[in-house]
Amino acid sequence: MANSSLVSYTKLSPNHSGKRNHAIDTITIHCVVGQCSVETLGSIFAPESRQASCNYGIGYDGRIGMYVEEKNRSWCTSSASNDHRAVTIEVASDMTSPYAVNDKAFAALIDLVTDICKRNKIKKLVWSTNKSDRVNHKNGCNLTVHRDYANKSCPGDYLYERHDEIVAEVNKRLGVKTTTSTPEPFKPYLVKVTASALNIRRGAGTNYNVAGVIRNKGVYTIVAEKAGQGSKKGWGKLKSGAGWISLDFCEKR
Repeated sequence: MANSSLVSYTKLSPNHSGKRNHAIDTITIHCVVGQCSVETLGSIFAPESRQASCNYGIGYDGRIGMYVEEKNRSWCTSSASNDHRAVTIEVASDMTSPYAVNDKAFAALIDLVTDICKRNKIKKLVWSTNKSDRVNHKNGCNLTVHRDYANKSCPGDYLYERHDEIVAEVNKRLGVKTTTSTPEPFKPYLVKVTASALNIRRGAGTNYNVAGVIRNKGVYTIVAEKAGQGSKKGWGKLKSGAGWISLDFCEKR
């Protein structure tokens, strides 16, 4: 596996697992949480005690550094299986949410991702807002994010919300039509609960949004929609003001 010719600074980190056990078919973009240089990134990943690394890093000035050669698996995404198949890229960013990156760094990111795709014969870049698509590489998805594997916001909302833009521009340069995988459309249905079901705490894993409530003789009919991956989870307050309700305990009509 060759490395990118776009690299202007190299400081190889000892923090890697040696040769990959999977061909490169994925790219994972991270935010650094700091507007740092490629030299600073190299210093961050240099100590063995750090127990972290990435294949490439992009500084605030748009320069590109390499810290783990592409032939080796970096320690970047809290997932061995992901890092064995993904080229990992850290991008200099602001230190606070949404962890924005500047124009120079973003332009360099597009250049680097395009170069990685061309050299590794990734013919088309595919992004999905559905976590299941990403982690299982379904529907051709070959972009993953750190938040898929750990309780982190990485790559930050700034870059996360621009993955469609990244894909469109990279695929334009690759000469292919962009295809973005999306979650299944919302599927409305009705559920019924009685007043006695009120004030029950919503359990983990519920994935429904309250769209409306109809009250008739003490029976509340809740119009709910199945939400796509990444939708906010929380409580649904009855419009009648009667209290809070858990859809976990609703009876499906």
